[in-house]
Amino acid sequence: MKNFSTVVTRAAAAALVACVVAGPVQAAECAFKPNAPDQHRVVKGDTLWDISGAFLQHPWCWPQVWGMNRDEIRNPHWIYPGQIVYFDRARGRLSLSKPVSGDGRGEPPLLRLSPQVRSSGLENDAVQSIPSGVIEPYLTQPLVIEQDQLASAPRIAASEENHVYLGVGDRVYVRGDLQGASSFQVFRPGGPLVDPQTGAVLAHEASYVGTVTLTKAAAPGVDVHTFTVSSSVREMGVGDRLVPSPPPAVRNYVPHAPLQAIDARVMSIYSGVTYAGQSQVVTVNRGALDGLDVGSVLQLYHFGKTVPDPEGRRGFLGFGRSTIKLPDEQYGTLFIFRVFGRVSYGLIMQVTAPVEVGDVAKSPE
Repeated sequence: MKNFSTVVTRAAAAALVACVVAGPVQAAECAFKPNAPDQHRVVKGDTLWDISGAFLQHPWCWPQVWGMNRDEIRNPHWIYPGQIVYFDRARGRLSLSKPVSGDGRGEPPLLRLSPQVRSSGLENDAVQSIPSGVIEPYLTQPLVIEQDQLASAPRIAASEENHVYLGVGDRVYVRGDLQGASSFQVFRPGGPLVDPQTGAVLAHEASYVGTVTLTKAAAPGVDVHTFTVSSSVREMGVGDRLVPSPPPAVRNYVPHAPLQAIDARVMSIYSGVTYAGQSQVVTVNRGALDGLDVGSVLQLYHFGKTVPDPEGRRGFLGFGRSTIKLPDEQYGTLFIFRVFGRVSYGLIMQVTAPVEVGDVAKSPE
């Protein structure tokens, strides 16, 4: 089993109290398993998704059985190894306080949490929402560059002493609008990401090269800014592009259904393979402008096939036969963990069949 999560703020305490006193969750998609355990002690290595899966038919909908509202989903808190998650069967809730049995006239005591100071040490001890090791490179490296960003990205225009390839400590000269930033990631544009539905190019795959730091901005009469190579994972050269280094990634994700209906398609599978399975990363052709946000959960479907009707009538002059359109088949779950304007990264959580480019990814039903 792997991970669970909660809150170290006053809002968190209110959410947990609500979990105890509110009535059972009515949403069908949040049904508890018939064989759900009475409790689970959190251990190191647990993830929220897997612990939730021990109690719920669909692990992603755990915020509903904790009574979390949208603001608390955006600012979740932590659960730590050693804590016990209880299943309050009478109220259809999960709780950190043990349900009280009796004649039913009394209510269980409210769980009171004291606000705590958030620190990196505490967060490092907390259990994770999803396995983070798989998605780490996709959080910190520019592997997707959208069309408008590519067109305006600063580029390495020259190097010190005309070096062909650059390494740590080398000086490079960059042309373009830095927009006030001083720390950049360097990437090399790759192939286009094409929307399977419209045929439009939404973004480009990018190969991460390294990082550079601004040494001196362009003075009047000078066309380029001076940078120093801070790190490199492969050879850097003239023509490579720059993107501002992103802020620290949010890693305490809370799964939830998108705010609005999403009907997306799988655009690409990383690692250059034809099929993908559990714990692999794909891109979909929807992003923040379409209503997706970090933590959104989508269901994966194979398109329903069109097959001949064995008892259907033949067509003109007896040729051909009428066909039957089969329904789309739901076969897995996709967890959105990084969102751009029109494109998003998704981690495949559970599948019963391989994922292919063009597969449907839409809001849970």
